[in-house]
Amino acid sequence: MKHTQEVFFLFSFFLVCSASIPFFACELKAVKPYRRGVFCGDPSITYPYIEREAIPDGLLIAGGIIITGLTIALGECYRVRFRGVHSRAFVQNRYISSLYKELGSFLFGCCIGQSLTNMAKLSIGRLRPNFLSVCNVTYASLNCSPGMYIPHIDCKQSNEKMVEEARKSFFSGHASFAMYTMLYLAFYLQARFSWRGARLLRPLVQFLLVMLAVYTGLSRISDYRHHPSDVVTGFLQGALTAYWVAFYISSMFKNCRNDLTPTSMSLESPLSSQQTVC
Repeated sequence: MKHTQEVFFLFSFFLVCSASIPFFACELKAVKPYRRGVFCGDPSITYPYIEREAIPDGLLIAGGIIITGLTIALGECYRVRFRGVHSRAFVQNRYISSLYKELGSFLFGCCIGQSLTNMAKLSIGRLRPNFLSVCNVTYASLNCSPGMYIPHIDCKQSNEKMVEEARKSFFSGHASFAMYTMLYLAFYLQARFSWRGARLLRPLVQFLLVMLAVYTGLSRISDYRHHPSDVVTGFLQGALTAYWVAFYISSMFKNCRNDLTPTSMSLESPLSSQQTVC
């Protein structure tokens, strides 16, 4: 039985790695984005290039992972320490088993969401609002008439990486990642935060988390990195992924088993099809 559980553990780890393949294919430049042409005179891609971003990639990833991951870790450790959760998994340490389930579900959703985002960026190749500025060309230099479709543009930008990034507008990775991490944390607080001493504290924190995600997405429009439709689509994708993981993969909203008492709840194997209770 123990050997079977270890095999399932390795298999689940393989699935998480598989879900990350499209993400790493984009980040490691293994696949180039689709080279989409432009319509001469299109004003949506004529915005200036602003080097400084309101929320850089590093801050986004670190903030989303640390804020949500640390909250989940503290919440699960509290449940194990003060609510008597015990484990039947082959990992006998109750803390590790509990953290594996909840943090594993959260990170799996991160991989799925960012893989979908990068797959869309590479396959669609929509031009960013600052594309012409990054490409270092103008419609006058292209010698085209308004409305003419130009299938290929020879950019004068020597930095090929910047040109490739300018072809990854749809949809916004910042918006999808921020919405996923913050909304997932809001769901987690809804499921785990049961203190009734301050009735409005939980909804206030949840509101602030969602507003932080919304601000992150809107900043991409003001930075001329994305079109409004890119950000809206990113919000939708992040929200749907958070809902799917929270309600159908994670155990946070699962009901208690009938054979367990409130003071001694059972934490089943992280690999079990029936997830942890309460």
